[in-house]
Amino acid sequence: MLNLTTSAALFERAKTLIPGGVNSPVRAFRSVGGSPVFMASAHGAWLTDVDGNQYVDFINSWGPMILGHAPEVVLDAVRAALPNSLSFGAPTHREVEMAELIREMVPSIEKVRLVNSGTEACMSAIRAARGYTGRAKIIKFEGCYHGHGDAFLIAAGSGALTAGEPDSAGVTIGVAQDTLTAPYNDLPAVEALIAANPGQIAALILEPVVGNMGLVIPAEGFLQGLRDLCTQHGIVLIFDEVMTGFRLAPGGAQQLYGITADMTTLGKIIGGGLPVGAYGGREDIMNCVAPAGKVYQAGTLSGNPMATAAGMAQLRYLHEYPELYTALEASSARLADGTRQIAAELGLNYTVNRVGSMFSLFFTDKPVNNLDDAKHCDTAAFGRYFHAMLNRGIYLAPSQFEALFVSTAITDELVEKYLTACRESLKEAHGL
Repeated sequence: MLNLTTSAALFERAKTLIPGGVNSPVRAFRSVGGSPVFMASAHGAWLTDVDGNQYVDFINSWGPMILGHAPEVVLDAVRAALPNSLSFGAPTHREVEMAELIREMVPSIEKVRLVNSGTEACMSAIRAARGYTGRAKIIKFEGCYHGHGDAFLIAAGSGALTAGEPDSAGVTIGVAQDTLTAPYNDLPAVEALIAANPGQIAALILEPVVGNMGLVIPAEGFLQGLRDLCTQHGIVLIFDEVMTGFRLAPGGAQQLYGITADMTTLGKIIGGGLPVGAYGGREDIMNCVAPAGKVYQAGTLSGNPMATAAGMAQLRYLHEYPELYTALEASSARLADGTRQIAAELGLNYTVNRVGSMFSLFFTDKPVNNLDDAKHCDTAAFGRYFHAMLNRGIYLAPSQFEALFVSTAITDELVEKYLTACRESLKEAHGL
């Protein structure tokens, strides 16, 4: 068993100081039970907690640590930038270079604005789309999470779903009325919303591959169908690639599926682990943003020199070594296929979804194509499985409704370690 005395003590202290004892809800372990593990350090594939326990990491800070923790190429870039100040509040050359690299890697982005988080990127993209179209309403999908902006906390996924509250207190009725929701992978539902709100919808936003109700894959023709509908009705199509950008392919999900979005939101990975976000897209839309246009958005720390240094180093590495995506595909396939096979051998027949280096084990024997499907999972059994894996040194997302992320630091040996732990943990969770 793990030694977690210091983590438990820190959590008790934290609960007197921080709401729920954590600075992001899913960290509280409420959906799996027990107290959260407090981390001290990480390197490569390994996390070390404050009690000295070590774990193979399959969260990777929810995606950005695609090269594993503390890769030298990123650390070297931060060390070089560090003596020049942590913040300027003024333009820097790296902001220009970052914009050039993003535009080169994601062709649909003609202009880009750097911000400080994925939430900020999605909020800003929606505002820009509304300013561009002169319309008020947006369409989002049930279970897709686009950060904690008011407009997005309607049938939200991720932490809101984990807490059992798809909608948040504090979101006004007026805001909610401008957010229309549809089931993911349901094109007729989107068509019906557009028909019922003619000329009123500014934007349609989605995770092209969903990571916030577990990993859910777009059905054949779904993304292209949305592209066609948005083109037909003058709706701005926004791909939230905060998770998928530069992870599923050098050009993200848009490259993988051959779909061109009007706008794209980015985060996580473009900061190499430091706080960052970005939104960009067609030049005519982005020229609506101040000071070029009348859509106001600002941020003192936008384009922060530490974040851009780390992000540039990581993106350039991904750009220069695209073969790493082939290696990631192979190791991720072994993990997902092995998990599926183990569950079947134990008579569980659970669903495993995977796209590239993202995957999920759903504790249900039914296909998972949308939020309603995901809700059929046996979350109590997942909680037992989570703790059994944790005790075997495997760190998973502490929620059934989150995707796992694989890094290049996961070796063949660590794949086998995961699969061995998976077999024993599934048996333990089900008393087999």
